[in-house]
Amino acid sequence: MTRERLSRRPSATTTMSRLLCRADVFSALKAFCRSYGVAGIRGSSGPPPCPQKVKIVEVGPRDGLQNEKALVPTQVKIELINRLARAGHCAVEVTSFVSPKWVPQMADHLEVVQGIQRLTGVSYPVLTPNLKGFQAAFQAGCKEVAIFGAASESFSQKNINCSIAESLRRFEGVVEAAKRVGVKVRGYVSCVCGCPYEGPISPRTVAEVARTMYQMGCYEISLGDTIGIGTPGSVRLMLEEVLKVLPADVLAIHCHDTYGQALPNILTALQMGVSVVDASVAGLGGCPYARGASGNVATEDVVYMLHGLHIETGLDLDKLIEAGNYICDHLNRQNMSKVSQAKAKR
Repeated sequence: MTRERLSRRPSATTTMSRLLCRADVFSALKAFCRSYGVAGIRGSSGPPPCPQKVKIVEVGPRDGLQNEKALVPTQVKIELINRLARAGHCAVEVTSFVSPKWVPQMADHLEVVQGIQRLTGVSYPVLTPNLKGFQAAFQAGCKEVAIFGAASESFSQKNINCSIAESLRRFEGVVEAAKRVGVKVRGYVSCVCGCPYEGPISPRTVAEVARTMYQMGCYEISLGDTIGIGTPGSVRLMLEEVLKVLPADVLAIHCHDTYGQALPNILTALQMGVSVVDASVAGLGGCPYARGASGNVATEDVVYMLHGLHIETGLDLDKLIEAGNYICDHLNRQNMSKVSQAKAKR
C-alpha cells in the first residue's frame, strides 16, 4: 500500500467520532418516530388525523326553536327532547331561562324541564344569561347551565344588552353561584368568525373572551360562527389563536350553515383537535339578534359525515331522522338536513 493511500485512511479517533455521531442520529430518529410516527419522516401528504370519538351537543330544542315565530306547543317540545335522547344523545340543550319579553318561544321553560323524561347518562343543559335565570333553573332541578357571551361588542349589546366586559362580570356571578351548588357551566362565545354589525372579528378577541370564560369556571367553551360566515381558512386562523391559550379538549365548535360551509368548518376543527360539535336536528335554528343567520348545521348531516370517517358518536342516524321529521311536521316546514332529504327520496 502506498504512503499516499495510507495518509487517506481515517485514524481510529476519527472513525470512533463518526460512529458516535451516527449513533446520536439514530437515537434522535428513534425519538422522533416515537413522537410523530414514521410518516413524519417520510412526509405524509394525507389529512391530519381526526378524533376517534366525537360528542355532539344537540341544540335543536333551544337554539333551533327559539327563532320560530309560531309558538311550539310545550308537549311537542318535550316529545322532541325525549326522541333526541333516545336517539343516543348524551347532551340535549332543552330551553332557555330568559324573559318571555325577549324570547317568547322559551316562555314555557319551567314546564319543559319538568316534563321531560330524564335518561341516565344524558345531560339536559339550559341557557341562563343572568343570575336570576340561573336561580330559576336551579330551583327547577337543572344540573347544567350555559352562559352566552360574544366576541363582538355590537352583538353583545343587541343580544344581552351590555358590553363584553359587563357580560363577563355578570357571568362571574352565575358561575360562582353554580360552583356553590355543584352545577356545571358551559360557555358560549358567539360571532367568532364575523358579526352582522361589525364584520370580521379578530381571532385574538375570540381567544381572550374564551380564556376569560374558561378561567372563571366554565368546563367547556363552545365557539360559535353565529352568522355562518366562516370558511375553513378563517376557522383555522381563529382556532390557532384560541389554542394558544386553551387546550383543544375544552373546546367545542358551533356552526351555522348560511354559506354551506358548516361541514368543512367542522372537519377543520376536528383536524385541529376539537372533539365536541354543536348541531341542531333538521338544521333548525337562527339567532333573533343576528340578521341573515340561517339554521345551525343539521345533526343528521354531521353524524353522516362522522360515521363516514369511522368516528364514533353513539347516535342512531335513523332515529335522528325520525326526530327531525317529527318536529318539521309540527312546524309545517321542510327538513333542512341534506341526509334526511336524500333518504326521503328513496
